[in-house]
Amino acid sequence: MNKRYLVKRIYRHLFLITALLSGSVVFAQNMTSSPFSRYAYGDMNENVPTGYRAMGGVGIGMRSNRAINPSQPASYTAGDSLTFNMDVAASANWSRYRDARGMRNKANGNLEYLTIQIPLWKRWIAFSVGLLPYSSVGYEIAQTDSTKDLRGAYTRTYSGDGNISEIYGGLSFNICNWFALGANIYYMWGDLSRMRTLTFNDAAKTPTIQAEILSVSNVRLRYGAQFFHTWGDHTLNLGAIFENRMKLHSEYVLVETQTEDSIPIYVDGWQLPMVYGVGASYTWDKRLTIAVDYERQCMASALYNGLPGNKQGLQDRSRYAFGLEYRHNPMSRKYAERMLWRAGVSVQDEYLASVGAKRITASIGIGFPLYTIGTIINTTIEYSHRGSISTMEDNSLRFTIGASIAENWFMKRKL
Repeated sequence: MNKRYLVKRIYRHLFLITALLSGSVVFAQNMTSSPFSRYAYGDMNENVPTGYRAMGGVGIGMRSNRAINPSQPASYTAGDSLTFNMDVAASANWSRYRDARGMRNKANGNLEYLTIQIPLWKRWIAFSVGLLPYSSVGYEIAQTDSTKDLRGAYTRTYSGDGNISEIYGGLSFNICNWFALGANIYYMWGDLSRMRTLTFNDAAKTPTIQAEILSVSNVRLRYGAQFFHTWGDHTLNLGAIFENRMKLHSEYVLVETQTEDSIPIYVDGWQLPMVYGVGASYTWDKRLTIAVDYERQCMASALYNGLPGNKQGLQDRSRYAFGLEYRHNPMSRKYAERMLWRAGVSVQDEYLASVGAKRITASIGIGFPLYTIGTIINTTIEYSHRGSISTMEDNSLRFTIGASIAENWFMKRKL
């Protein structure tokens, strides 16, 4: 490849990456507005690309040269050995939730992720790096009551906000023609704040505000493995992931505004839960893909605020996902026949055992391949429901748009 041509393309992409990273400060804003994000570390992100999100969030058994899949580090070697890949996405979310105060609407949006994938040695070793969200907190819940002890009516308000973000780097190795191993290392950082406010109808009474701020930073690891085999028009992929339980380096501060006390507690009393999962996908003739995932986060045995999660009312979270992708003819000259049509569903538990609610998400999406370059514009719409009318209910609609860019940086051109 001509060196000047290669340098121009590298500078062009570095400029785009720098611009996107400079906008990543939006990770500091709320990425959720759900009252269920009150529990544990908030709403967890599955970190699958936009196309897989339209398939219910599958990823453990997915292996494709059209997508960067940080949820499965063994998948990076599926990329073309001559191609530079970049994936970026943003989303807009609209939520309607109901509690004792009635029904309220909330909208927000954010940069979702930025990932890059580069082949290091032919099709045997590949590298990926990126910026991802780990979890988000954003809620406001109010309860109104009255007692004789407090001499009148009062309102308790619970609110919270914050995010934990992460930068990762990952390596994938093809051990042989049908087996790959991979690992991601993550650096995590962020602040989660939760506030409890007690106000009285009697203006003469001073309200009480108590705030908790949890600041975290940590390094964690994820391991992945995939078996893959193609015969004729059929391809089967089997995958597994694992993360060990790890101590979360944290600083916890309790602030009492009525007494103006600020109590820093530097005890690392938090842990990241052990995570494991399995997945499978089947592809026919590069047209139809069917995928299933199962993942479990063991929050009950991980420390939270100095105690095992089950002592705090937390439970393990299981997630089941199923997805489909179809395109009529990837080699057709008709644009509609090369478009990718996706649909999926997922079911997962909530962290708090007493809530007894499951989160059910249905998703659809379309991939729009561009004519001139190896880029696919992926769109996804997700509808999510959890809770019940009798207690607390949350319904949300999320729209995500992303670009999967692939360019032949490493191809030798003949003059």
